[in-house]
Amino acid sequence: MTSPGRLERVRSAPTVFVDAAHNPHGAAALAQALTEEFDFRRLVGVIGVLGDEDAEGVLEALEPVFDMIVLTNIEDRVVVTPFLPDAVETAIGLAEESDGEPVAGAGVVITGSVVTAGAGRTL
Repeated sequence: MTSPGRLERVRSAPTVFVDAAHNPHGAAALAQALTEEFDFRRLVGVIGVLGDEDAEGVLEALEPVFDMIVLTNIEDRVVVTPFLPDAVETAIGLAEESDGEPVAGAGVVITGSVVTAGAGRTL
């Protein structure tokens, strides 16, 4: 059993998790859980870190476990593309991509802040 926003599965095929990791410590715990508890053949991260968080530390902790990373902005006051829904769709496409064949065992993790995880839960 998990808490909402803590390695919470929100979709299957590919598996999509949301996690509220928003600092290096939380990101390291997420990376450890992904490594120890799952066996993804391809794992894509969607990361949206708020401006007051340690984005470099979060990325440093998570980069080794993701095959690809899609960065997004979740703050409406800054205009950046892609927005979270676009970033998630991009990540799902990347996770499922394999020479035109669907990839079994693919996954996507939406993380970087509590706000990002919360927004990911509503998609």
